[in-house]
Amino acid sequence: GVGISPTSSAMKTIFSSWFPLLQSASTTSSAGPGGDQNELIARIANLEVENQNLHSVVADLQLAISKLETRLNTLEKSSTSHHPSATPPTQHVTPMKKVESPAADDEDEDDDIDLFGSGDEEEDQEAAKVREERLRQYAEKKSKKPGLIAKSSILLDVKPWDDETDMAMMEECVRSIQMDGLVWGASKLVPVGYGIKKLQIQCVVEDDKVGTDILEEEITKFEDYVSPPLVPRGAFKRLGP
Repeated sequence: GVGISPTSSAMKTIFSSWFPLLQSASTTSSAGPGGDQNELIARIANLEVENQNLHSVVADLQLAISKLETRLNTLEKSSTSHHPSATPPTQHVTPMKKVESPAADDEDEDDDIDLFGSGDEEEDQEAAKVREERLRQYAEKKSKKPGLIAKSSILLDVKPWDDETDMAMMEECVRSIQMDGLVWGASKLVPVGYGIKKLQIQCVVEDDKVGTDILEEEITKFEDYVSPPLVPRGAFKRLGP
């Protein structure tokens, strides 16, 4: 820390303040009993007051100096912590070596020497097992995956017997045909001539399950409404592969 003596400046201030008063008091006392005693008493009282004031000033100065020293010490410590001293020389520590018996070393060396390549064979067998397992999983996954279903869209012309046939009932009869792989679609009545209209209806079928021959056989069963033969319009429109 930085040491500061409070006596040097403070004592100078006290001496410079008291010296004129002491000189005046000595002059007054040397004047003899004929001097003004009241003036001397007043000056002594003033000296006492100034003495007390000076004591207070000195105490304040000492307190301020103490605080200043404390602050300087704190600054020095913080400066030292932010600027560390030179890095101490690095000490190289030799790692401890594992002590093994000669017999253990010989056994390890024997283990490391593979005369017949058994380690490679084990690795090859392990790789073959992994490959076979992956192939098996792939085959199972592929077998569980549903295949693509071939579908076709067919547009059918269903003709009535005459213009008095109930076309709404005929369409209801056609749509009542339900089978696996058959889905009925949109329909409309198309004029044929002489006031007769035909039912044009669309359906989607799975090729492996439903064919036109089955549809014709089922629809022509409603002989009260349908006039055979059943006419598929155009070629099949493939929806599947």
